[in-house]
Amino acid sequence: MLWALVVILFILWILGFAVFHIAGGLIHLLLVIAVIVLIYQFVTGRRV
Repeated sequence: MLWALVVILFILWILGFAVFHIAGGLIHLLLVIAVIVLIYQFVTGRRV
């Protein structure tokens, strides 16, 4: 579940950054959220 969320947020970030050029701050916020979720998964050590 967390990996799917990370992948979806990363894809949205890439699309927003490369294609749409909208809401620059929001796009980087999506990347930060994806990284936080990834780090949380590594810290908790859960296997999904």
